This record gives sequence, C-alpha cells and structure tokens, in this order.
Amino acid sequence: MRKLITAITGVVALAFSAMVVQAAEVTIGYQQIYNPWKVAIADGEFEKVTGYKINWKKFDSGAKVITAMASGDVHIALAGSSPIAAGVSRNLPIKLFWITENINDAEALVARNGSGVNSVKDLKGKKVGVPFVSTTHFHMLFALELEGMDPKEVNLLNMQPNAIAAAWERGDIDAAFVWDPALGRIKKSGKVLLTSGDLAKKGKATFDGMVVHNDFAKGNEKFMCQFVKTIAKADAAYRDNPDAFGGDSENAKKIVKLVGGEAKDVPGVLKLYDFPTLEQQASDTWLGGGKDGGAAKALFFTSEFLKKEKKVDALLPDYGAVVTDAYAKAALGGGC
Repeated sequence: MRKLITAITGVVALAFSAMVVQAAEVTIGYQQIYNPWKVAIADGEFEKVTGYKINWKKFDSGAKVITAMASGDVHIALAGSSPIAAGVSRNLPIKLFWITENINDAEALVARNGSGVNSVKDLKGKKVGVPFVSTTHFHMLFALELEGMDPKEVNLLNMQPNAIAAAWERGDIDAAFVWDPALGRIKKSGKVLLTSGDLAKKGKATFDGMVVHNDFAKGNEKFMCQFVKTIAKADAAYRDNPDAFGGDSENAKKIVKLVGGEAKDVPGVLKLYDFPTLEQQASDTWLGGGKDGGAAKALFFTSEFLKKEKKVDALLPDYGAVVTDAYAKAALGGGC
C-alpha cells in the first residue's frame, strides 16, 4: 500500500508539475524579417527548451509591435532600434535584452527605374515610401540631413512594407527605404542609392532587437535566459554553416513560411546582416557598458531624431538604464 501511495503521490506531483509548466504562457511578437531564429520558431524549439506555451504573433512594423506591448497584449517582441527608442523614451516599461541583427546592408534606399532618381538629391519633390518611426525612417532623414536637404522637400509617405511593394509595382512611388522581403521585390526594378550600412559608417547605426516587458521579466528570469540561449544557438547554426540556409534548403523554406517571400532569396538576405555572438552581445559593443554601450548610444541618437520629429516629448537621462546584458551574461555563463 505504501508503494502504491508513493506511486500515486508521484503521479499527482508529476501532473501538478505539468500543469504549472502548461500554465506558463507568453506572447511574443515577430516581424517579416529573414533571420536564423525563425527556424527555431518553426521547429518549436523555444517551447521544447522552456516548457512554456508561446503565442507567436506576426506584425508588419516595429511601431505596431511597441503599441501592442504598451497595451499589454505582447510580453516580448522584435522591433527596430527606432520604435524601441520611441517606446523607452515614452517611459514604456520595457528593456532591450538582445540584438537580433546589426542591420548593415539589409535595409536600403532604392529608386524605381524610370523615376529619374539617381541620387539622394534627386528625391526633391518625389514620392518616397517609408514606414514612419522605423529604422529606415531614421536613416532616411539622416540621409537627407547629410545632403543638407529639408525633409519637407521630399514627399515622404508613411507606408508599411507590403504596401510599399504594391505601390511600387503600380508605379505610385518613386523610391522607398525598406527591408526584405519587400526590399527584394523592389530591387528587381530599381537602383540602390545607399544602404543602412553606408549610413552607419557616418556615425549612426541601426539594429533590430528583442525587448521584454519589465513585469514579465521579473518573474521569468530562467525563461529569459533559456530564450536567449535558443536564439544564440540558432544564430550560431547559421554562422557555422551558411550553406545549410541555401535557397532550396529546408531552413530557407521554414523562414519564408513564417515571413513570406521566396526561399531562393533567403541566403542573399541573410548575408546582408550581422548576427552578434553571445560574447559580442554581452560586451560594450552592444548590451554592456551602461550608457556608453553600443546599443545605449544608438538608442540615444535615435531618440534625438524622434524628438526632433516631435514623435517623443523628451529624452531619457540614461539610455543604459533601458538596456540589459543580464540574460546574455547568464546564458554565456551557463546559468540556465
């Protein structure tokens, strides 16, 4: 009888434990961007590693993601450095905890063939599609600034990526500053004027990053560490064997199934990005270093742009306070 009771107790305890795990739930927002961790989403790797039920929600812009986080509908999300800067500058209780990718040449300003646009200066009086309060909006205005142009001289249109691609094909716009897969579509009948990588060399970098709501982070430290390790593993798989993400690979097919576009375009797009390692994430290059760290500086410069555009009312005294390297360091040290 004692063995039976012990066995029953064990089963009940196991069942209770399973219920607790199943009750652990999180909503994570992602965007239509090609990156290695989309394969981990497709394979259910995050759920396997963490034991959490994960509700994945797709968004077509970082601005919409941040709005969803502000409403409490999303706990963790991918967004560009511009919408992240807007969120933290408005005192949204979120922290940047991972650099998904250094954008480099994966975002570009493209002029449509036949538009008569061959340089940034030629954009005067032209229609340019760009998702407002995005990383490309930030860099679009920086490009105009470098040329001594007033943004009012250009007809900047607030358009989401899918709308940009459609308007492009109709001939409704002359140029656009956007990312893939829309970028790949417009490049087929356009000329790249400059990339975000070109503008980063002028002193203002952009990135895509993961942010977490502070309330969720406080009670889910182990999950956060495991989540970071899973992304890092996916990035390492790409860095170690880019050929495994070729145009006819299963990995490429999994990515486009989530994001859209064509599998054959995936390898070319991934080459445009830089996916920082765990060591780089935790260093001053990105998440470390407090207000003098790379991510904090980028958020500061971007917030200056947003304030100038009257998208935020004030700047934070210290952007290092909204960046954390805790989970990257925990994952690096094997803490989870």
